[in-house]
Amino acid sequence: MDATALARENALLKARLTEVEAALAEVQEANRRLEDILRTSQREKFGKRSEKLSPDQFNLALEDAELAQGVLEAAQEKAEAALQRARGEPPRKPARNLGHLPPHLPRIERVIEPASLLCPCGCGEMAKIGEDVSRRLDVIPAQFRVLVTRRPRYACRRCSQAVAQAHAPEHVVPGGLPTELFIASIIVSKFGDHLPFYRQVEIFKRQGIDLDRGTLGNWVGRACFHLMPVINHMKDHLRRADRIFVDETRAPVLDPGRKATKSGFFWAVVADDRGHGGAGPPIVLFHYAPGRGKEHPLKLLSGYRGRFLQCDAYQSYNALTEISRDNGPWQLVYCWTHVRRRFVKRFENEGSPIAEEMLRQIALLYQVDQTVRGKEASVRLATRHEHSVPIITALKPWLEAQLSRIPQKSQLAEDIRYTLAHWPGLIHFLEDGTLELDTNPVENQIRPIALTRKNALFAGNEIGAENWAMLASLVATCKLSAVNPVDYIDATLRAILDGHPQSGIEDLMPWRYKQTSTLAA
Repeated sequence: MDATALARENALLKARLTEVEAALAEVQEANRRLEDILRTSQREKFGKRSEKLSPDQFNLALEDAELAQGVLEAAQEKAEAALQRARGEPPRKPARNLGHLPPHLPRIERVIEPASLLCPCGCGEMAKIGEDVSRRLDVIPAQFRVLVTRRPRYACRRCSQAVAQAHAPEHVVPGGLPTELFIASIIVSKFGDHLPFYRQVEIFKRQGIDLDRGTLGNWVGRACFHLMPVINHMKDHLRRADRIFVDETRAPVLDPGRKATKSGFFWAVVADDRGHGGAGPPIVLFHYAPGRGKEHPLKLLSGYRGRFLQCDAYQSYNALTEISRDNGPWQLVYCWTHVRRRFVKRFENEGSPIAEEMLRQIALLYQVDQTVRGKEASVRLATRHEHSVPIITALKPWLEAQLSRIPQKSQLAEDIRYTLAHWPGLIHFLEDGTLELDTNPVENQIRPIALTRKNALFAGNEIGAENWAMLASLVATCKLSAVNPVDYIDATLRAILDGHPQSGIEDLMPWRYKQTSTLAA
């Protein structure tokens, strides 16, 4: 074979080798993508659901460790006491932790006297020279009581015509069993403490109170009717907010025709100006919608006068930027937490140095914002211009450079493209000091809804889901205002039933409630 033929064959072999190497690279990349999907699926099903360990998950292990520590300490104390008795030593006083018991708790004192006050030497009765005092936290199990209301009638003995009697007060359930305080407790137990009605029924049975879920639902529905003016006024407040947060979560609803559940959605709208020291009240409002399409946020936010909508990058929100309003279209402010989660997954799954560097840069942005948390918007904006703008200015070209160097079909490339595609919305926080880096204020309010949904399984119907949303809004807003929701709902129901004027509805808002109880919400 001559040199020309050998050269031709060699070139052909090199071409085939190049093709094989390219195919192998594609197979390896596809394999990495499948492994990434598998790891993500396993983590979603069996592992933690965010980039950081949730407090609930952390506390599970911590509680088990502390329980074991308590058993060990009790055994040690018992052994040491036995040794002291065997040696004839006086028992050591335990190191008592008096704690910080709230002053509003009632104090029940008991005095434990010695068996005899006579001196063993026969000197007579001993005198008190001091005392040891211990304070321990005690509990009285949930105690029900019967509120008996008497309305005496009075008549004139001379003419027997005039009769005087006080008017019967209005109640949520006319002629029914529950007081407004009891109904308020049921509402907060379900929509604040995530105890569905069937669990509350079991708790009541332990006290000998026989109620059923239908009865509780009827009582709560009546209360919801009376509280609607308060919810509507909260909506009016929220419509005037300049910047709001929006998010949504699934809400299973019973579909009787199919004997199954269908997926509706709770949409949460939050106004919280505490991050920039604003004077506006913190408000949470949940709305039920049968779907997640763009028509729902359009309807939900109709009439709102705000400029900025802080949200995730869900495409249905894009329709809001196309509608004309008196104060201009909505400006979407995207969430850096959602970006961060993507790169956390890349770093955990692949150990990517690019993802690691991206996480480091995002952490710097949060460190800057942490220094001005709660300060005026002008101070926040000036600090961001000084420290955050240089980070952002360098970050975008760096991402573009990294994107040109990595396989375009890789998951990391998709994450970088996602970040660059939403870049204008991600850097809005550099233009206004009232804006936040993320949507955490609304995500923190969505989580309790998910817990209640998990425990209750589903709403009975769409009307029930709407009422669920309204009452959850009231409880969540109370908590944001550091108001005891049980006390607030009880007092508000009582005021409405006693004829509080509609013109004074502002006085019934959770943030205006004068806390009469010293208990924390």
